[in-house]
Amino acid sequence: MSTDTSALNAYGYATFGPTEKFQPYEFKRRAPGPNDVLIEIKYAGICHSDIHTARNEWRGTTYPCIPGHEIAGVVKAVGSNVTKFQVGQHVGVGCLVNSCRDCSECKDNLEQFCLNGSEGTYNSVDSAHLKATGEKRMTYGGYSNIIVVDQDFVLRIPDSIPLPEAAPLLCAGITLYSPLAHWKCGPGKRVAIVGCGGLGHMGIQIAAKMGAHVVALSQTLNKIDDMKRFGAAEAFASSDPTTFEKLKGTFDLIVNTVSANIGYDQYINLLKRDGTMVLVGAPENPTPIASFTLIGGRRSLAGSLIGGIKETQEMLDFCAQHGIAAQIELINADQINEAYERVLRSDVKYRFVIDASTFVPKEQSQE
Repeated sequence: MSTDTSALNAYGYATFGPTEKFQPYEFKRRAPGPNDVLIEIKYAGICHSDIHTARNEWRGTTYPCIPGHEIAGVVKAVGSNVTKFQVGQHVGVGCLVNSCRDCSECKDNLEQFCLNGSEGTYNSVDSAHLKATGEKRMTYGGYSNIIVVDQDFVLRIPDSIPLPEAAPLLCAGITLYSPLAHWKCGPGKRVAIVGCGGLGHMGIQIAAKMGAHVVALSQTLNKIDDMKRFGAAEAFASSDPTTFEKLKGTFDLIVNTVSANIGYDQYINLLKRDGTMVLVGAPENPTPIASFTLIGGRRSLAGSLIGGIKETQEMLDFCAQHGIAAQIELINADQINEAYERVLRSDVKYRFVIDASTFVPKEQSQE
């Protein structure tokens, strides 16, 4: 616990070990500094990355762990140097809360690739807290009622996007927007989105609004009506072996959102010459690939990691312009443990979002 007497009381849900359930947790947020924005969190999305981190599946988790990097809320206070935001404004926080700001990647507005190490919204060393108090502590994420963030890492949420549906855009939205924009998804392009879950359903919507011919590839076609509603021109079941014969050599771009190990080779064979498959899902274990699969068609296998702050704002504005929002199921804080299990069973359409008011104990909320 911080010894900083000016720190703010906060309430959230934390896990204390890789096999532990989430439970209520009272902790301290740093007091806002001159460049900080104090945000009352209204909604927090559940990302599969939260599960990987909470359960230490990617290794390196520090406990207690408070995940959450899909944050939508309202500005409650601003520091004396803040010029970008005002009290009452709808804002969001994504996967990053700081970076060095000086390296070539940061200067290119690609803070996620900061050469000195970007600072995650959770499970990173909280540099601002360390500077203010001399105490080393990890960042705590959006499974809480308030957060304090430097204005340079706060996003403006357009008023036309409802806050509950906006929350998943801060990770799921930018995770799909960034590769689609970078690999020039648009008219005349055939684009496949692999998976129709929390990430995939965003990818279908965004790629369709960018003007591409979008094909959804999912294990089954039990969501085909939704896929078409999201903008897919066609949909195929990856569990059907004939799918890989029918679609061989037909795509300019494939974005693979699946975080489980799948046979990359058969998907890469769906690419045209010079096509690219981009990975945005992160399986726990390595997935092998035959080099001749790439060599044969001068194809590429690539990866993409969220997006920088500038691009994330661009994504939010694009979604507002085109009426894109996440499809969500709203839950209370005491349903997080159940929600995690349901995510692993693919039993959600399509993103769980936590009502952040339920992080606050009833006796405190009534004061």
